[in-house]
Amino acid sequence: MKNLTIKEAKKEDLPIILRLYSYLDLEDSDPILPQEKAASIFNRIASYPFYHIYLAFLDDEPVGTFSILVMDNLGHGGRPIAILENIVVEEAFRGKGIGTVMVHYAMNVAKEKGCYKIMFSSNRNRHRAHKFYERLGFKIHGYSYEIEEIGDVPKFTGTSGSSDLP
Repeated sequence: MKNLTIKEAKKEDLPIILRLYSYLDLEDSDPILPQEKAASIFNRIASYPFYHIYLAFLDDEPVGTFSILVMDNLGHGGRPIAILENIVVEEAFRGKGIGTVMVHYAMNVAKEKGCYKIMFSSNRNRHRAHKFYERLGFKIHGYSYEIEEIGDVPKFTGTSGSSDLP
């Protein structure tokens, strides 16, 4: 894949990123973010110590994106954790090795940052994606849990050090 490049995304790349994310949003009910809200979120992401969105270009055409967050950690000897998110390749370019290059790029970032692991979650219905991740050496580890809509949750009313448990 000699004409493939990966670059850190800039705010002016948001229309490209949002277009690519629309492939992810086909699988859920979340609407595409309006440009103004996306710009605000992008600015917050940029303020993190290491949270970057990357774009993959084939012959200068944007064909994929992913993001990686490297977060500090007090466990595992203080070695950080990498979280990989929003991995997507333009539908017409899938199966050409672009996703492999993107994930390997992210794995190398995690390795350079000294991370003890890189992890992500994937919708259990994305069987084709699971086979792709397994071909790259990822293994199913544990369980992934989520609450999509957080409803009423009891509030903690105690003070620090209090034993006021529900």
